[in-house]
Amino acid sequence: MKTDIEIAQEAVILPIKEVASKLDITEDDLELYGKYKAKLSEEYLSKIKNNKKGKLILVTAINPTPAGEGKTTTSVGLGDALSKLGHKTVIALREPSLGPCFGIKGGAAGGGYAQVVPMEDLNLHFTGDFHAITSANNLLAAILDNHIQQGNELGIDSRQIVWKRCEDMNDRVLRNIVVGLGNKMDGFVREDHFVITVASEIMAILCLSRDLNDLKNRLSKIVVAYNYNGEPVTAGQLKAVGAMAALLKDALKPNLVQTMEHTPVIVHGGPFANIAHGCNSVRATEAALHLSDYTVTEAGFGADLGAEKFLDIKCPSAGLKPDACVIVATIRALKYNGGVAKADLSNENLDALKAGIVNLEKHIENIQKYGVPVIVTLNSFITDTEAEISFVKNFCEERNCDFALSEVWAKGGEGGIELAKMVINTIENKESNYAPIYSYDLPLEEKIEAVATKIYGADGVTFAPAARKQLAKITEMGFGNLPVCMAKTQYSLSDDATKLGRPEGFDITVREAYVSAGAGFVVCLTGNIMTMPGLPKNPAAYNIDVADDGTITGLF
Repeated sequence: MKTDIEIAQEAVILPIKEVASKLDITEDDLELYGKYKAKLSEEYLSKIKNNKKGKLILVTAINPTPAGEGKTTTSVGLGDALSKLGHKTVIALREPSLGPCFGIKGGAAGGGYAQVVPMEDLNLHFTGDFHAITSANNLLAAILDNHIQQGNELGIDSRQIVWKRCEDMNDRVLRNIVVGLGNKMDGFVREDHFVITVASEIMAILCLSRDLNDLKNRLSKIVVAYNYNGEPVTAGQLKAVGAMAALLKDALKPNLVQTMEHTPVIVHGGPFANIAHGCNSVRATEAALHLSDYTVTEAGFGADLGAEKFLDIKCPSAGLKPDACVIVATIRALKYNGGVAKADLSNENLDALKAGIVNLEKHIENIQKYGVPVIVTLNSFITDTEAEISFVKNFCEERNCDFALSEVWAKGGEGGIELAKMVINTIENKESNYAPIYSYDLPLEEKIEAVATKIYGADGVTFAPAARKQLAKITEMGFGNLPVCMAKTQYSLSDDATKLGRPEGFDITVREAYVSAGAGFVVCLTGNIMTMPGLPKNPAAYNIDVADDGTITGLF
């Protein structure tokens, strides 16, 4: 069986100018990065902003398992299927992070015959957006430390510096470090920290900004530290905004690539959904909506993370309204949730399927709470049996949820026709009454409790003393009306990764909270979630190489 990268490397890739022409985008509207990728120019984005918007389809999933679900694969295949049916379609996705690429997850461009190409470019350096974000983040850190070294005019308390450096790599030893060692000219000795680039507030700001002015306004609000009076010090006060914006100017422009079947794909931004808001950029989604009849987008990890943040943070911020939501599941993953070992998932096991399908049930209920019509799709595996498929289909339909089988991994767009037709039928016959799960006017603790109880199914929330104090401080500073961005394990509806299925009788523990004032949300760290991941014992990097002719192997 061919690997994903082998399949992608055999694909016929059209010059990006030809793909753009399908959307009536001319070469003058593009900023080319070689033959196969380009950025949409600022002039073009301004030109289309009054175009009629198409329908917005969100793709999410059950909680991820080692068995795999295929959310991006489904998004790509659904987009290709809609194109095959004659609909003007644009797919809007996030950019992959190098962390999981070299860590445990591998590439993130789809899989099988439903992939975005050029796959190697997308998964590695692409158009340099992540490098720009990393540079802007670390420039702010350097300016902050230099300000203290050069006299500390703002009276920054070095014990209350909250801005962290970042790197787009899983590097556990950078989580907690000491900087400023050496002589007097090397700065003040203090504890510092790194986060992965996709968890940086700069990433969230880039993804939520509407234009350059909005970007600069958001950058200026970033809280980097507190002074000796306990008052916030911002990036604007440090005079860092102009230089940061200069680094981010090109990164702010969405990127255009294609699927293996030449459906246009706008790929832009890439915050993780377990430690950030998990959605591609507002600019990318808006551009896709103005260019298409149907926009297919996705949000990271399960519906309890990415979809919740898409619906409670991104949509209200950008004025978006999803018309339908596709929840991706696999029979293998459902059986894993039912207690079956990974090695035994190929065997028919209806009892385990019945036990594990409660995870899917909770995600269906959650999306329905937002008033958005739901379609469940099973990402098909050759080991799935008719009895298992029928059980899932009946289970979904009994819950007023449409159902379709997806075979896009093996068949590309052709394998997504059933799903595409069902999505269109759902949109045409079921109205979306989308509304966020909580009001922004609620106190922060009540918003946190709303997500924990309504979406995770928790009995309540336990706030660590430090978190409760931090939330009070954030409210006192005037940020109590912001939405909450919950940082939680992706593997469980709870904050305990070992609790599979649909856990009951648990509380969510919030151990820390801080404001991302520029992004416009309050981050709450739950359980033992970390903002700088580590590499596994056998990282995916071990399998990656470059042949003598320059061909990359082992990427996925």
